[in-house]
Amino acid sequence: MIKAGYADLRNLMAAMTGDEKHSNAATSTLDVLWVLYDRVLRVSPAMEEERDRFYLSKGHGPMAYYAVLAAKGFLDPAEFERFGAFQSTLGHHPDRVLVPGIEISSGSLGHGLPLAVGTALGLRARGIDSAAIWVLMGDGEFDEGSNHEAIAYAGRASLEQLNVVLIDNSSASHGWPDGPEARFSTEGWAATRVDGRDHEALAAGFLRPHPGRPGVVVADVEHSSGH
Repeated sequence: MIKAGYADLRNLMAAMTGDEKHSNAATSTLDVLWVLYDRVLRVSPAMEEERDRFYLSKGHGPMAYYAVLAAKGFLDPAEFERFGAFQSTLGHHPDRVLVPGIEISSGSLGHGLPLAVGTALGLRARGIDSAAIWVLMGDGEFDEGSNHEAIAYAGRASLEQLNVVLIDNSSASHGWPDGPEARFSTEGWAATRVDGRDHEALAAGFLRPHPGRPGVVVADVEHSSGH
């Protein structure tokens, strides 16, 4: 195992080949993932019970996710050369049974947020109120009805532990009037939009308190500059 920094991530990603069609999907999440794991999430390879939970709902193109996990000591980057190969632990979608540090297996878009809502309710029932749940979504997932049901319920249930980071690279088929943050705000969420490549702006958005309600940070990666 190694521990590396942000400057090492692209070289780590370059070791994973065979899924180049999703390279843009991967790089769109790179800065968000790094800031979350470097500055926000309370989680270590030991996976303590009261850890923060991170759910990758935008599961296609997981190269950036694997690179960040390797940089933080969860994964051995030697496995990257076998990425996507037969019997490799690192598939084109992360598998929670095979990959250390993975909380949920990804698959069909639109399932991560509903799962996180259930986790927030479960942690609340167990009295574990210090653990935050973070979900990384793509704006294309916003076309899935399951997300809208989860958004509506989470706001009404006042799930303060629940946080969403939504990567907005204008890939949604239909879009949303006034941006996706408007949909969350309507349902009682605390919502903000930041430059998805600006690490300071991301950190400030992620760490902004939202007492009594869930929060969403829309990370704009299409029109951003910086990193």
